[in-house]
Amino acid sequence: MDSEHSLLLTDLYQLTMLQGYFERGMHDTAVFELFVRKLRPGRNFLVAAGIEPLVEFLEQARFGTDEIDWLRASGRFSPEFLDWLADWRFTGDVDAMPEGTVFFPNEPVVRITAPLPQAQLIESRLINLLHLQILIASKAARSVLVAPDKTLVDFGLRRAHGAEAGVLAARSAWLTGFAGTATVLAGRRYGIPLYGTMAHSYIQAHDDELEAFRGFARAQPGNVVLLIDTYDTEAAARKVVALAKELEPEGIRILGVRIDSGDLGELARRVRRILDEGGLQRTIVFASGDLDEYRVRELLAQGAPIDGFGIGTKLDTSADVPYLDCAYKLEEYAGKPRRKRSAGKATWPGRKQVWRRYDAQGRMAGDVVGLAHEAQEGEPLLVPVMRGGRRLDTLSGLTAARTYAAAQLRLLPEPLRALEDAPPYPVTISSELQALAARLDAEAH
Repeated sequence: MDSEHSLLLTDLYQLTMLQGYFERGMHDTAVFELFVRKLRPGRNFLVAAGIEPLVEFLEQARFGTDEIDWLRASGRFSPEFLDWLADWRFTGDVDAMPEGTVFFPNEPVVRITAPLPQAQLIESRLINLLHLQILIASKAARSVLVAPDKTLVDFGLRRAHGAEAGVLAARSAWLTGFAGTATVLAGRRYGIPLYGTMAHSYIQAHDDELEAFRGFARAQPGNVVLLIDTYDTEAAARKVVALAKELEPEGIRILGVRIDSGDLGELARRVRRILDEGGLQRTIVFASGDLDEYRVRELLAQGAPIDGFGIGTKLDTSADVPYLDCAYKLEEYAGKPRRKRSAGKATWPGRKQVWRRYDAQGRMAGDVVGLAHEAQEGEPLLVPVMRGGRRLDTLSGLTAARTYAAAQLRLLPEPLRALEDAPPYPVTISSELQALAARLDAEAH
């Protein structure tokens, strides 16, 4: 069984609860919603991501025969329960914000409507998938906002927290506007454009730096981007100029050079001057090395002549904000609204919708969270993506989601586009939803 789709990729308490539901015959319809309680410092907005991978998981998730046998051998579960579990399939409905949607705290991003044991069991993997992709998409969007005209490439696989995280990070970054990724599997799986140059080890393995450049150019004539900071960056840039003249009769053009260390701004200026004086005005300067949105903004503010950035570790680990306070909570069961009242973690009950209003310039102006049946002004953000366990045509694919994400970022109010904390975006809880919560609280007392 593929571990990405195995239902054993869960927390033990999901299975212990399921046996309790099974023994009590609790199979009525439940409604769960995923939302983020509050923004972490340094974030003014979040970007919905990971919906299609979630749907793929729900379509394929099941228990293998060997997994049921393993659970049986554990002695924790009854034979009757395990026989029932062997036939588990997701047959529920999913409503979600389209991937690329900008959203804010207390707004449901995904709503699951399914028999209680189904909606319960998927909790751990659902959060596992969506949390990471929302986290990375939201961080990547910040680099896109500070450098909208630059080529941004995901370089983070090697320091991502595992194989799947690296691939999904590449997907999330491309969704929100990165030009591509260095992660080959992400290119194959999602059709993301691939970018790559060479490592310092390639240069070091040759006795002569120019010979290393020459060999690479002839081996990759359509992708000649040369790493020039292994030894002396300016001297290497002069070698590039000489090599360009040598390769010209062969029809090979040097597309760019990459600088990965040192004072990137100053080195970029010096290298740009050398390239221009050598007639290589079309050869780009690409920078990498411990970059994030803050460093990119700083370099651009200095006027550094850098055409693109490889952003790796700090993106794929979301280094400044490594987690979100997100939750997946029961909001309705057997036709009755449910409300958690824990201190600091209370939820708004019932199945909900989010409506968004826009100002005269078309920018986002405010959201209302209310009960799904309400009639509110604005654009409803949650749309159907699965019915009866089957995906709908509303899932438009990653390329369309990327276009939609770009449109969403254009609609952000100006203060929210900043890297520093801005006044909160207005999210209002409808009066009907507030009244329902108050009634449930009163009934509980």
